[in-house]
Amino acid sequence: MPPRMALRFARFLCLTLALAGTLAIGGAARSAAQLRLQTFERDVLVIETEDGSRHRFEVELALDNEQRAQGLMYRRDLADDAGMLFLYGREWPVSMWMRNTFIPLDMLFIAGDGRIVRIVERTVPQSLETISSGRPVTGVLEVNGGTVARLGIQPGDRVLHRAFDGGS
Repeated sequence: MPPRMALRFARFLCLTLALAGTLAIGGAARSAAQLRLQTFERDVLVIETEDGSRHRFEVELALDNEQRAQGLMYRRDLADDAGMLFLYGREWPVSMWMRNTFIPLDMLFIAGDGRIVRIVERTVPQSLETISSGRPVTGVLEVNGGTVARLGIQPGDRVLHRAFDGGS
């Protein structure tokens, strides 16, 4: 290919790639703008540890499929005493992931009686890895990564909330 023609082709290729990139970015912006973010009811829950310590959290409630699908996606921060409580209305195996979630989280899987049956600490932001409850649960509490270690929360500790048997 003659040098002049190669130069024209290179310019054409650069312009084409730039246009494709612009369209891709515009498409992503449009998709995000079209996304209807859910709003969440707020409530309070308490985690009671084996040694009798009580830790209060202000939580958002994910009660329906759309809310549970969104969860804490797109958030850039979360207060130390905040979280999201996913409620399912019955016990069944639950799987979570971190798609579009930008902060590391601790996930506490909760049985119908309010007992924490499994904890997964410091999940990896934006990971597509499946995080399973390992057994049927009624709810999942997500809090900032590191909260479980900082407060000494363990499986067997109890979540006190009206959604669980014997909750307050």
